[in-house]
Amino acid sequence: MAETTEVIIRRGVVSDAADIAALEVICFADPWSEESLVYELSENPRAVYVVAEVEGHVVGYAGVWGIVDEGHITNVAVSPDYRRKNIGSLLIYHMLKATMQAGLVRHTLEVRAGNVAAQALYRKFGFTEAGVRKGYYADNGEDAIIMWRDSENEEGLGC
Repeated sequence: MAETTEVIIRRGVVSDAADIAALEVICFADPWSEESLVYELSENPRAVYVVAEVEGHVVGYAGVWGIVDEGHITNVAVSPDYRRKNIGSLLIYHMLKATMQAGLVRHTLEVRAGNVAAQALYRKFGFTEAGVRKGYYADNGEDAIIMWRDSENEEGLGC
């Protein structure tokens, strides 16, 4: 990716499902199916997805479910070719901003205990460790770190 290439962050739509599913396969040991993603993007009233697009291609995405006034972040993924280019930060920033404007005041997620880069990224946005889910990941039994962020205002949304 050239340094001058524009990254567009926008709301995910059902036509993004195949691209998101392809990212799932690349980025996760237990990927969501394209059919699940079609449902998320077209029918799930609790789901909000944002995508990062470069030159017409989806290179990253983030998803969250709104439950009452809390957001449960389901997945954040960036194509390996586009990592370390601030795209993950842009996705999280825009997802948090959109969901906070929609009335969500807290956000939570699970992250693999061994994924220290992702944990650092989430801490950048004010997430803190709140617990551990032992053996959470079915593919290898790895623990999940539970992280929470109170977002009653937009402070701490530095990108």
